[in-house]
Amino acid sequence: MGRRRFYGGVHPEYNKDHTRELGIEEMPLPEKLVVYFTQNLGAPPRPVVEKGDEVKKGQVIAEPGGFVSAPVHAPTSGKIKSIDLYPHPVGTDMPAAVIIPDGADEWVEGCNAERDITDLDGDKIKNLIQGGGLVGMGGASFPTHVKLSPPGDKKIDLLILNGAECEPYLTADHRLMLEKPEEILEGASLFARVLGVQKVIVAIERNKPDAIEVMRKKCIEHGGFSVAALDVVYPQGAEKQLIFALTKRRVPAGGLPMDVSVLVQNVGTAFAAYEAVRYARPLVKRVVTVTGRGIVHPKNVLARVGTSFEDLVGFCGGMKDETGKVINGGPMMGVAQYSLDASVTKGTSGVVFLVRDEIPQFISDACIRCGRCLDACPMRLNPSVLSVFIERMHFDEAEEYNVLDCIECGCCAYVCPSRRPLVHHFRRAKAEIRKRPKKTG
Repeated sequence: MGRRRFYGGVHPEYNKDHTRELGIEEMPLPEKLVVYFTQNLGAPPRPVVEKGDEVKKGQVIAEPGGFVSAPVHAPTSGKIKSIDLYPHPVGTDMPAAVIIPDGADEWVEGCNAERDITDLDGDKIKNLIQGGGLVGMGGASFPTHVKLSPPGDKKIDLLILNGAECEPYLTADHRLMLEKPEEILEGASLFARVLGVQKVIVAIERNKPDAIEVMRKKCIEHGGFSVAALDVVYPQGAEKQLIFALTKRRVPAGGLPMDVSVLVQNVGTAFAAYEAVRYARPLVKRVVTVTGRGIVHPKNVLARVGTSFEDLVGFCGGMKDETGKVINGGPMMGVAQYSLDASVTKGTSGVVFLVRDEIPQFISDACIRCGRCLDACPMRLNPSVLSVFIERMHFDEAEEYNVLDCIECGCCAYVCPSRRPLVHHFRRAKAEIRKRPKKTG
């Protein structure tokens, strides 16, 4: 079989051995849940509950703020203790509802009811997915129903189910493929029905041979489905890189997968779609990998949305004394945490606990023009030049050099001998560019 990869990329230590062999464990209901109202890219949802309200599991507590938005549901039954700003995994405080469970875990009427989905048309499936509050569970958190609504002139001929999970440490998708393969493929079938697509490829990196085997056996039962084994190189799971590795189609600068007739969905999102459409279960739980040398008992945890990182730590035996950093997500693209009061969101794929001797001492120096970042960048950008522009606050020049195409994978910073905070520069530049008035004419 030929190589399935893309330009650039790096080979970090993957450290998946902490949890790759550990089955998914459902976490008991915590004493409180902090559920953020905004858990999607796009328009923030609007709260529809108040302090003191009684809620049931699956009840909408925040309704969509527009088409590019997704509702938020109560993860259990109980009482709204407060609505306020709380620490969020992205590093800022965001509005959330604190729910005190009543222990009954009672579903709201209409939820958790099996449906006959045999004759559902695409629009009905998409509406059920939208009502279930689904967002991309690979980390982007883009509303799933929007992704399933390409413009009429963008005909999709291929659906890629992303099981690459290239980020170090994380094994949530790996375990889900091993334990829920049929449900994942049924979810993918629903996506295919919405899009009118006949061809589906399940993409998995070669370092997951057990998942490749399981999914291949299950794909036999689904006409038009196949599994592609990918080279192990980070960031193989990024949409544009994944598409090129499988099809050699190149998504244009500033473009989207639909521009090359492809749509990519995460395996976790496919499982959530199956749950939402078949069983009327909105997205109130997800698998989170809690891992690293800094946690006593690493696990793959099925946790409620709103579960605090502190409660995850308690379920996994506690944090070791030598822990030096906690990361929401993986070490390449994740965000370091200043508080364990942050809570699980729909997009939380993992929480990584690093001990102090694993944490590099970043003493940044001037760029030495070695060119390593150019070789590593999977988007074929020039990180060294971009970083100099941004340090000098030349954001127009950074935009001309396509900083907005940066996927923030961290490959450039990983190989930089001067330890320059390249991704931080690019995030700053994108924020500065996006808040400026758009050019007209």
